[in-house]
Amino acid sequence: MTTRLKKILIIGGGAGGLELATSLGRKLGRYKRANITLVDQNHSHLWKPLLHEVATGVLDEGIEALSYMAHAHNHAFQFQLGCMSKIDRENKLVFLDEIRDDHGVILVPHRWLEYDILVMAIGSVSNDFGTLGVKEHCIFLDNLRQAQRFHNKMLNLFLKFSAPGNLEEKVNIAIIGGGATGVELSAELHNAVQQLHRYGFTRLDHQALSLTLVEAGDRILPALHPRISVAAHQELSKLGVRILTKTMVIRVDVEGLYTKDGEYIQAELMVWAAGIKVSDLTRDLADLETNRINQLVVGSTLQTTRDPNIFAIGDCAAYKLPNGGTVPPRAQAAHQMASYVYGNILALLRKQTLKSFRYKDHGSLVSLSRFSTFGSLMGNLIRGSMIIEGHIARTVYIALYRMHQIALHGYIKTGLMIIVGRINRVIRPHLKLH
Repeated sequence: MTTRLKKILIIGGGAGGLELATSLGRKLGRYKRANITLVDQNHSHLWKPLLHEVATGVLDEGIEALSYMAHAHNHAFQFQLGCMSKIDRENKLVFLDEIRDDHGVILVPHRWLEYDILVMAIGSVSNDFGTLGVKEHCIFLDNLRQAQRFHNKMLNLFLKFSAPGNLEEKVNIAIIGGGATGVELSAELHNAVQQLHRYGFTRLDHQALSLTLVEAGDRILPALHPRISVAAHQELSKLGVRILTKTMVIRVDVEGLYTKDGEYIQAELMVWAAGIKVSDLTRDLADLETNRINQLVVGSTLQTTRDPNIFAIGDCAAYKLPNGGTVPPRAQAAHQMASYVYGNILALLRKQTLKSFRYKDHGSLVSLSRFSTFGSLMGNLIRGSMIIEGHIARTVYIALYRMHQIALHGYIKTGLMIIVGRINRVIRPHLKLH
């Protein structure tokens, strides 16, 4: 009698979900020890911390994005395109909505997928806190489609400004949220302006860009060391970014935003990067426990509190730290959680004891394009934290992405990708112009 293979279903192909599917595929799928399926609503994967580079055109998603189908084929797991809408915990089923084209024609009908072990890795989305007009008039850099939308609007805006006969004196852009996304995007926009000036947008320069960065807290980069915050503030100010701290946005319309202090900031292009939450989908999902920003509450083994057959990792997981807080929504956290769940799934299949998760904060880094990089490192080699900046910080920042690539492709293929990247820097434009 043939034993039925266990079905492991992973919802979400972000950093954690894709790394987990890859590891399980190599360990179990390749040797027919389990069936592993990854579900995502997109065709391709891009490391989320790079979205601001896609938005400004510094990074070409056509080169950097990874096809889920091709990767699944190469690493012995299955990929299903779709969006989950419900879970039947009693029968261990996940419901995927139908897929329609741009004209509303059904391409793939709704489906039920079976699972023995389910891993939720759906990530997070921007939290607009119910602010009036944000959904209608702001761009959220949550996914590749939003980054592409920003890029198209940015190029059109700069093209219009540079057209003969245009009498406008400034290009007005506003970014709401002074976290890593808002700060890095601010620097990349100034880099993009300089590159476009070289490529023929002669009227466009740093004097023409009126960029406002709005932060509700006391300082930008509130999650990082105050010294890093001050250094980043000074660097952005040198570039000409207007930084408003202790400033709350209360309403947005088609031409700009209103602050609580009564100021109206005109902007033709607006980005909302002021906070995150998990999709409202999880709020009442199969009676699983969630917190105020819809994260799934997990225990020490990263299993959800109400169902040991369901794990959660990454931004969508609420894991309590000893200090009472939760694991921050960072790529390093998703990577660590994926590694722990990989080991715990193997232990579960072997009927062994599962290990408790221990989050290790290795520090944080923020890149101001080619202008500078700042960060703090934490680890066994130093006590407390060490502030780094400049070339050393930039090297460490790039290394974080290389670690993600190594987890997906291995050392040899990642090395080849680095070589190809260096070649592209010589033969391709420094900015995507279409």
